[in-house]
Amino acid sequence: MASLKDIRTRIQSVKKTQKTTSAMKMVSAAKLRRAQDAITKASPYANLMKSMVSRLSSRFTEEDHPLFAKSSGKKTAVILITSDRGLCGAFNTHLCKNVIQELEENGIEVAEITVIGRKGRDFFKRQTHHLTKIYTEVPDVDQSSTVKEIVQNHVTKFENKELDQVYIAHNHFVSVLTQEPIVEKLLPITPPEMDQEPDDREVIFEPSATAILDSLLRSFVENQVQVGWLDSNAGEHASRMNAMESATKNAQEMIDSLQLSYNRMRQAKITTELIEIISGAESL
Repeated sequence: MASLKDIRTRIQSVKKTQKTTSAMKMVSAAKLRRAQDAITKASPYANLMKSMVSRLSSRFTEEDHPLFAKSSGKKTAVILITSDRGLCGAFNTHLCKNVIQELEENGIEVAEITVIGRKGRDFFKRQTHHLTKIYTEVPDVDQSSTVKEIVQNHVTKFENKELDQVYIAHNHFVSVLTQEPIVEKLLPITPPEMDQEPDDREVIFEPSATAILDSLLRSFVENQVQVGWLDSNAGEHASRMNAMESATKNAQEMIDSLQLSYNRMRQAKITTELIEIISGAESL
């Protein structure tokens, strides 16, 4: 049975942990505001660009640009965006499991995985899939150049028929309480869903369709990866803020429980001492 000193030490330890989790929650809340502003500003342009390129893909074929090429092969690459740090609940685990599920459903036994974030690396180094490139602790100022490097590598392989398809996987920031894992095909660029209205407007390209498409499609792929990274950052901070808030509440509940046990044990000890004193006095 724990002594009063043991319980007192335990209470002090939990209080220190509570201060840490509370501080981490406030830090994540501050970072979340900046990350949320970034993805909010980037999303309208990204959505319009995705819609435009998707509609253009219904007008062109592989002969017009290789990024429209469709293949029945299984050579697959995945650009996986996770976090470098933990303490954010199941944020990374759910995404990685969704990637595994997507690959299994498509009959892909081994895929090339390009990982952004230490947690994705730790998960997939125990899997059968091949880790081709790992990016960890990338500073904000280097994100753009890193995205260009990743996209250039995958686009070149796709154009050279070394890859049949490329997926991007990241967590989508829905709200502070909700982050949705997304695994979607990045290459080849596909036409819009059947429920969308076809775009029959005439399109005039200057100087030429080939020149415009090459620049536009590469910019589109880079934008999709960049926005996915921003989206993941916002989701990470939201998930960590929620996890630290829960940890802080749980710590307080543990402190209350330990304090109650301490008070009861202390009261029992005082009562025992009083009984001993009274018994000794009556025996005289």
